[in-house]
Amino acid sequence: MVSESLSRNGSWMSDPYLAQARAIHQDLPVIDGHNDLPWAIRTRAAGSLTAADPAGHLAGYHTDIPRLIEGGVGAQFWSVYVPASSNNPFQETVRQIDLVERMVAANPDRLALATTASEIAGARNRGRVACLLGAEGGHSIEESFDNLRTLHERGVRYMTLTHVDTLTWADSATDEPRHAGLTEFGREVVREMNRIGMMVDISHVSPDTMRAALDSTRAPLIASHSSAYALAAHPRNIPDDVIAGVADNGGLIMVNFYPPFIVPELVERSIGLYDEARRLLDETGDEQAVEDAMAARWEGVDTRGSVATVADHIEHIARFAGVEHVGLGSDFDGVDLLPAGLEDVSCYPNITAELLRRGWGEIEIRKVLGENMLRVMGAVEAIAG
Repeated sequence: MVSESLSRNGSWMSDPYLAQARAIHQDLPVIDGHNDLPWAIRTRAAGSLTAADPAGHLAGYHTDIPRLIEGGVGAQFWSVYVPASSNNPFQETVRQIDLVERMVAANPDRLALATTASEIAGARNRGRVACLLGAEGGHSIEESFDNLRTLHERGVRYMTLTHVDTLTWADSATDEPRHAGLTEFGREVVREMNRIGMMVDISHVSPDTMRAALDSTRAPLIASHSSAYALAAHPRNIPDDVIAGVADNGGLIMVNFYPPFIVPELVERSIGLYDEARRLLDETGDEQAVEDAMAARWEGVDTRGSVATVADHIEHIARFAGVEHVGLGSDFDGVDLLPAGLEDVSCYPNITAELLRRGWGEIEIRKVLGENMLRVMGAVEAIAG
């Protein structure tokens, strides 16, 4: 359980492990696999970096630059998500890339764009947070390899094969399966991503899609924001056989913080969430109204888990796959509920403190918090071409 001295902002006031964790984070490049701040700024501030300026404290958001620095974040994958219901998802994804580029350009002393493992290290050496891009959902490419290659040219370094909806070529975890995983076109998408050096992301996809991606890829896979199905039986999570397969593949599973995906007591309440969202979107056509309705589902919940819950998922994946194959993919600013002690991006040292409390060594912790992703990126880069 979380220490009784846990403060409102998620740090332990008298925990001896927290001081050690903060010392580690002084030079540790935390790499988070998934943050939805760009979409939050678009939907809540019409994409205006004046109305929602991350250079200072962003009230009501999980993320801003001061808190990234406080949390010891060395590299952040920003999700350039757009809904599958968009009229032109490829162009809308490009618009989200533009938003991230504008955010970086407005803060050159603290942020830097990066596309490779070496560029992450270079940004960190200059005291900047490296900013990388991940596309959330294969609908973004509109069944076009040219679009896929354009996203890569614009800096996108991973793509989830689906988001919440099953596509014409890939089954989602939260929609009706139609393809027993991937169609032949879907397998070609995986192979083309390997060729150009874009990481194949199996978050959001069905277990059969995960297995088909493992069967199709030459490069390590990632799950940018997924947790362990054995601990919380949500279809968004990764079954043990796939965890083992990702280990054999040399890949990486980055643990999601969203309580309905990691707290068993909340899983049942979350089943059917995406079906309900699709129905409401069909009725209203209003994405923000749908998000508000989904958030209301969690009003009055009496449990949301804690840092310890996230650590349980980290340890489970490490047991099945090895410590070299687990990382962090928070989903900050893309979720409406967070565990105690992980309320925003300043809170990563709380995870380190919890792992230290459980007897983890600093070498193991460094792998989980960043080094594993650097290894995977390097392997994907080496295979490309």
